[in-house]
Amino acid sequence: MDHILWIMLVIALVAVLGVLITGVTMFARGGEANRRHGHLMLNLRVAVQGVAVLILGAILLLHWISGAKH
Repeated sequence: MDHILWIMLVIALVAVLGVLITGVTMFARGGEANRRHGHLMLNLRVAVQGVAVLILGAILLLHWISGAKH
């Protein structure tokens, strides 16, 4: 289970990076795409970051619980 969470965390972090780069690129170019989708990219980045934080919290909780049993 622990390995699956680490893989999920890496995927979530890559997704955050991808959304961030896409959003910054759109912002730098400006234009119609930025006006239409700029706010969406910001919200999407925040949501994906939230998922990454939740996964990290689950990893830390599992390590804490497994450490408490020893």
